[in-house]
Amino acid sequence: MKAVTFFSYRSILRAAFVFGLSAFFAVAAVAADVPNGPLVSTEWLANNLNNPKVRVIEVSVNPGVYERGHIPGAINFSWHTDLNDKVKRDIISKEDFEKLLSKSGVDKDTIVILYGDTNNWFAAWGAWVFDIYNVANTKLLDGGRVKWEAENRLLDNKVPVYETTKFKVGKVNSDLRARLSDVVLVANGKSDTKLLDIRSPDEYAGKVFAPAGIQELSIRAGHVPSAVNVPWGQAVNKDGTFKSADELKKLYANVGIDGKKPIIAYCRIGERSSHSWFALNKILGYNAKNYDGSWTEYGNAVGVPIDNPAGTIWSAK
Repeated sequence: MKAVTFFSYRSILRAAFVFGLSAFFAVAAVAADVPNGPLVSTEWLANNLNNPKVRVIEVSVNPGVYERGHIPGAINFSWHTDLNDKVKRDIISKEDFEKLLSKSGVDKDTIVILYGDTNNWFAAWGAWVFDIYNVANTKLLDGGRVKWEAENRLLDNKVPVYETTKFKVGKVNSDLRARLSDVVLVANGKSDTKLLDIRSPDEYAGKVFAPAGIQELSIRAGHVPSAVNVPWGQAVNKDGTFKSADELKKLYANVGIDGKKPIIAYCRIGERSSHSWFALNKILGYNAKNYDGSWTEYGNAVGVPIDNPAGTIWSAK
């Protein structure tokens, strides 16, 4: 009887050991297969949806998009209420960010994949916030939700629940964020930082205050003096994926941005500029900051200079 019992324990231990090694090598193989850069392809994600080390997070802005169908296993982060402070105009606090990621089952070893609608604008904002809070292994799904749907890949409407973790933020990368005072220094010629306005040419010239169909939120039109204009859409291909690093280098070099000097990117509310920040900082490795106050702050500020080629002064009709 003792021999049988010993044999049973030995078998159980052997099985547990083998299973443990199998699980270890399975996860290790997937981890080794993770692309080194800041992007993952739709094909890679489709092949890794069942990897327990991968956490997919959708950051879309249009209501009901996630609920109608999302990438299987994806968690939904609201740009308005999850990644932004609910009381003041600011990004989510360090403490609330830790709670959010802990509730989502993210730990220090998790591979986070962000994606969203509207060409990943708000997902790129999410990537910027994740980078500020120094979350390792954070990547953007190249092409975002549009590319995933265009390829007829799986969608699900189930809301997943993951085991809670105790995620903690280490160093906060505050240098990824530009403030109004930083931009004013450049506008007044007291800083050699490059300003990149990624809005449409008509917004940049002051012909319009906001994109078509979007509420005007600034009292003045135009752009920050010395800022150069490279609309965000010039950084992507027709399918929404980012252009190659070489193509991006040429694109920005055409307006004098080559990475030799610090860069501040801005738009209207900071989401489109976070997309261009991602190209500059994460793909090209340039020293770039995102100015999330953007034109809705600068265009409403008192006493700051504005360049307005169109001559539009007030938004009132």
